[in-house]
Amino acid sequence: MWIRFVRVTPGSAADMGVALPLHEGTLAHHAARLTVPGYDRGALARGVVHISVGSFHRAHQAAYFDALAHQGLGDGWAITGVGLHRRDMKEALASQDGLYTLVERSDAGDRARVVGVLTRYLYAPEESAAVLDALVDEATRLVTLTITSRGYLVDAGTGAFDADDAGVRADLARPGSPTTAIGFIVEALARRRSLGRAPFTVLSCDNMPANGMVARAAVVSCAALRDERLARWIDEHVTFPGCMVDRITPGTTEQDRRRLEQAFGVRDRWPVMTEPFTQWIVEDAFCHGRPALEEVGVRFVEDVRPYALMKTRLLNGSHCAVGYLGTLAGYERMDEAMADGRIATYVDGLMGHEIAPLLPPVAVDLDAYIAALQSRFRDRAVADRLSRLCRNGSAKVPAHLVSCIREAQLTGRPHALLTLAVAAWCRYLRDTPAADVEDPRGPELQALAARGGSDPRPLLADRAAFGSLAGCPRLARAVERDLRDLDELGAPAVMAARMATCR
Repeated sequence: MWIRFVRVTPGSAADMGVALPLHEGTLAHHAARLTVPGYDRGALARGVVHISVGSFHRAHQAAYFDALAHQGLGDGWAITGVGLHRRDMKEALASQDGLYTLVERSDAGDRARVVGVLTRYLYAPEESAAVLDALVDEATRLVTLTITSRGYLVDAGTGAFDADDAGVRADLARPGSPTTAIGFIVEALARRRSLGRAPFTVLSCDNMPANGMVARAAVVSCAALRDERLARWIDEHVTFPGCMVDRITPGTTEQDRRRLEQAFGVRDRWPVMTEPFTQWIVEDAFCHGRPALEEVGVRFVEDVRPYALMKTRLLNGSHCAVGYLGTLAGYERMDEAMADGRIATYVDGLMGHEIAPLLPPVAVDLDAYIAALQSRFRDRAVADRLSRLCRNGSAKVPAHLVSCIREAQLTGRPHALLTLAVAAWCRYLRDTPAADVEDPRGPELQALAARGGSDPRPLLADRAAFGSLAGCPRLARAVERDLRDLDELGAPAVMAARMATCR
């Protein structure tokens, strides 16, 4: 992305003076210390609605659209943000006129800019009519999503849509007052169809395999529950491009806010901390025009699946493994865990020896990509917390680890390191206090893990998590061995032992 940043290191001249709140009235003041929007925000027409605005969206997709506006190519592509669950985000952004600070952190220092392309924010539980108006507006040509894999209500193994979900039932009963992301999209498309308006493109930016196909399955299936003709119209006229997104974005802490005030003089209620690296690869399949994002570093391709698989398995799979194994080893941050040579060697073997050989051909230097991932993991400035990487294991473990094990078994490839990561998840579920397990299925999975004790079979029989491998004797034997060794020897020693046998 072609944006000039201001870099500040602690103790530089930029940390002198009084920190001022961030809003339109203080932009001129902040321009002396960091990059601010160099475009007229009020003149930008909105053409994007993003559903579920969180830190990742603001670090990734919004940053690309902001770069587009800096290039003079953003008119018609400003963003209306929609919140589904957190009113505090609306309050924070409202007090700042939609502005926020994006800080790129690395060992070389911090770089910061104010992002201004998010020009409207709506909190859906209180402003559902306004959300629908924005979606139905002819100017809206693109709807993007970061609602997590759970938000699509599509079973990863079967592809079936959960028609019995309480939110879906509520939306079907009151389609004019939806509560779910999918309900909003279906109702908006129904209204556009009845008004004779062109549909918008639906672009899932969630980290999950085949995100475009999952989004299509969710929207078309939900529409079919209302009206088969509407479902056919959506299936024929709406496009759901797949995409691969990549940028490590830890949660913002109070310490981050204080550091921003000291280094850049900006008092921001909800800044975003991220790494310098960013990547966005998108299937070039848009039904109502598309922004010229290729001008700011986005790569449009015919088939995004090989790139997405590469990223989700290598990065997210390693994140899962280190999240659980590193936590068991007593570490709290990714960089701390990677500083342990036993963990770093394990990650190298996991990616290079077990995951990479399972990937389809892709126009990327895999050795260089793996080396870059390892460097990102070691970066102390990003300091991704392992507790964040352990969240939502019920979705991540099946997508990023179990899928690899299944393929390795089918192709006769080794997978002892992958199996160890699954065993670490079992141990994590068994021994972590329930209050610390952030997972919608946490209570039931913890009960299964506790029931088995040192025997993982009750948990491994869970079909939602393990799909066709549920109850697999071969997997059960391997995980049982790993779980026993983790209990007796500890995670670092077991990782070292497994690596010794893999060489």
